[in-house]
Amino acid sequence: MKAIGIDVGGTFTDLIYVDLQTGAQGIHKVSTTPDDPSQGVITGLTELMVQGAIAPSDIAQVFHGTTTATNAVLEARGARAGMITNEGFRDVLHIGRHQRPDHYSIMQEIPWQNRPLIKRRYQRDCG
Repeated sequence: MKAIGIDVGGTFTDLIYVDLQTGAQGIHKVSTTPDDPSQGVITGLTELMVQGAIAPSDIAQVFHGTTTATNAVLEARGARAGMITNEGFRDVLHIGRHQRPDHYSIMQEIPWQNRPLIKRRYQRDCG
């Protein structure tokens, strides 16, 4: 079986080809195209297949992943979002599950409190 794996990142799109029967492998990297990430994927696939003399019909599976969304969350560059909860649960994201890296310290930086996915001003109780 021959397969290709693709990871679209913020800067580069990485591709890997593997033939599980022979062990043959090939890797390729192209610049990500932020305006339309599919263009980077197509360019990378085309170049990888030419480089490895691979026929598209030989590929049994293509695996795709992306770190673009993960990076947006980590860098707080995501879309502005809101949340509506049942009455009394407005602070559920801020409180979390009471998981604390340092159990007995009240002086610590907890990511979901300092950099929440949804700012408190965009959270509303309904009910």
